[in-house]
Amino acid sequence: MQPRILGSLRNALGVPALLLVLAIAAQAGPLLICHPIEIGQAKSLPWTSNNWNLSGNEKYDLKRLVPDALAILDSNTRVLVRMETLRRATLYARKNPQVAKELLSRLHARATSAETAGHPDALAWFDAGYLAESYKQWIGKDQPNPAAGIDGYAWVKRAISLRGKDPQIEFAAALITIGGPAKDCQKHAQKAIAGAKTDPLLAQNLATHFMGKQGKTVSEMFAWELR
Repeated sequence: MQPRILGSLRNALGVPALLLVLAIAAQAGPLLICHPIEIGQAKSLPWTSNNWNLSGNEKYDLKRLVPDALAILDSNTRVLVRMETLRRATLYARKNPQVAKELLSRLHARATSAETAGHPDALAWFDAGYLAESYKQWIGKDQPNPAAGIDGYAWVKRAISLRGKDPQIEFAAALITIGGPAKDCQKHAQKAIAGAKTDPLLAQNLATHFMGKQGKTVSEMFAWELR
């Protein structure tokens, strides 16, 4: 199935169908928040809810959020795991503005400290940028938002410039730019799909993450478009 899915995605690139599907996906809710990232058996923040949202019955101690998140992000973990960890962190952090502010501040300080020391850290910039964009999608306008006025996408682009070829970061950037300039989203999506040929977990996320009308996956919609 994977080659067929990737073939459909790759063939559809460059046509309006791609951005149309992504635009439809954006209407389903905050895209960085309401669509979990598949990470296999990798470790992320504790999660007991059966839904993408919090059920209200979670027992997770928010005092643990910042150290737990940093422990995961400080390890040499894949970008997809970082995306899911930051998604869960955003959902938890909305319940406590001080925790939300501390986490973003710590991640930004982590990136700037490495930069000042002359050893810029691509993944540190990615983490700070992806969290900022997640906050902007999930924390309401009537709530204190530590990411207000921050261009998290610029930090993610900084990560790309430092890290070079990384299809998983390109996938993240494609999600962030949905609803923005079409050329940005398409550029990142093309690179993500090209890299998914040798990354089965990324291919799985590409094939299932974007949902269209009547619950069709992006691969199903592309297959219909190409007939």
